[in-house]
Amino acid sequence: MYGVRPVVCRAVLAAAGAHEEPYGRRKGRTRVRGHDDGRRLGAAELGGELGERATLVQFSSAFCAPCRATRRVLAGVAGMVPGVTHVEVDAEAHLDLVRELEILKTPTVLVLDAGGRVVRRATGQPRTADVIAALGEAV
Repeated sequence: MYGVRPVVCRAVLAAAGAHEEPYGRRKGRTRVRGHDDGRRLGAAELGGELGERATLVQFSSAFCAPCRATRRVLAGVAGMVPGVTHVEVDAEAHLDLVRELEILKTPTVLVLDAGGRVVRRATGQPRTADVIAALGEAV
């Protein structure tokens, strides 16, 4: 009987570790998704004007530290690339839009083309190079 308990404990711990492994691998990394079924967003929904060529939409929350860093990255890219605008949306103040777009965590960044169509979506703090690469699909 005593030989069974350590085996059961090891099996339970292994199963718990297997569950945590995928989360640990993606923790702190940007997760990228493709198109959102051609969903279009306008200036009225976002509370800011769309860019001539593309728009970087950031969903943030007040106490989100990665959101501040993401704001700097997106504002920097918008300043470097002509015709690109950065719009920040307070997720708490726009809950209907957050639910409609299935925004599950902040920061979430949507890359919109000139017509407001979502061409790329990512969660987590992005790198400048990744944002510029994503803009390639929108421009």
